[in-house]
Formats: sequence, C-alpha cells, structure tokens
Amino acid sequence: MRALIFANGMLDGQEKIPELIRPDDLIIAADGGANHCDALGITPDILIGDMDSVRADVLKRLRAAGTEIVVHPARKDQTDLELALGLACERGASEVIVLAALGHRWDMSLANISLLSAFEVPISFVDGPQEITLIRGGRQAECHGKPGDILSLIPVGGDALGVTLEGLEYPLENDVLRFGATRGISNVLREKIVAVCLRQGMLLCVRIRQ
Repeated sequence: MRALIFANGMLDGQEKIPELIRPDDLIIAADGGANHCDALGITPDILIGDMDSVRADVLKRLRAAGTEIVVHPARKDQTDLELALGLACERGASEVIVLAALGHRWDMSLANISLLSAFEVPISFVDGPQEITLIRGGRQAECHGKPGDILSLIPVGGDALGVTLEGLEYPLENDVLRFGATRGISNVLREKIVAVCLRQGMLLCVRIRQ
C-alpha cells in the first residue's frame, strides 16, 4: 500500500498532482497540508496534527466528509510531518510520497529532509520537477527518469563508500563520495534507468526532470 502525504510547505507543480494519485493510495494531510488538498479538490483519508495550520472552514468540511482526524497537542516533540510519516508506517504503507515538504522555512525544510533517514520504508519528497530520496549503504537503488535529467548524490552523516554508478554521464566504480564535498552534484542520466550501488553510508539522491 502506498501513502501520499500533503505537508504544509510550498506546493509546486499542482497541475501534475492528480496524475500522481492512484485510486488505492492512502492520502494523509499533515495539518495545514489539508489546505492544499482543499485547493485541489482532494479529500484526504486522514488529517493529523495539532490543527494550528488547517483553516477552520477546511476542517469543518473534512469532518462532514468523514475524514479521520487525529489530533495531537500543540506542545509535542514531533512535527506534524513526522507524525504523518509514523502514522503511514503504522497503517502498513510500503512506500510513501510526500508533497509540499519544502519551502517557506529552512529549518523545517532541513528537518523534513532528515526524516528520510528516520524510517525504513522508502520515502520520496516530490517538489515539482524535483524528487528527493535516500539511499542506504548495502543496497542498490534504481533511479528512473529520462536521458538528460539531472541526478545529484549528496553524502549525509559521513563519507559514502563503495559508490558505483551506471547509466550516468559520469560513472563511478567502487569509489568514495566525501561528506562536505560536491563531487556528486549535477550528474546526468544517459539511460531511462540508472543503477546506484552504495556499500556503506547514506546518500541523498536528488533527481530533477528536464
């Protein structure tokens, strides 16, 4: 089961979002993310948060529509997005796509990106033409796109060891991407499917559609 979460950041590429939604997706609004859903004519299955950002009229409509509403206190240790991700995992999601997780505030954007490492389920942040995922050591990932798309790989938490890249303009073979260096930025897809292998460490993978 796939979960689609609307956060409360900037929502880019609204016109493409209806194409992204599958009929059997679990749609979760993280507090003010419900305002994005309302603007798009989408009724989320679940609304979660402390309800400080969702508009009163939107909240009223969702109650009337039968949306499950999970209220948390304002004084809490997790952001609304972290709560939404945890709920998606509890409900059995095997994949999560997050929309509107970036923009407005750098602290929130950076904290949201760090959540990619907090859950074992694959999570993708989609922001218009850009998609951010996390690749963990000991795994091989496939990145799907079109030739000419940009692919950037950014080490987090330390050096990324044993990096092998296939199907890209600049391939690597069992190489190292150093934490705090920019060597992995702005690679280019040469194939529709490219392979990224990582022996140890973590890589933020950012694909930008051209």
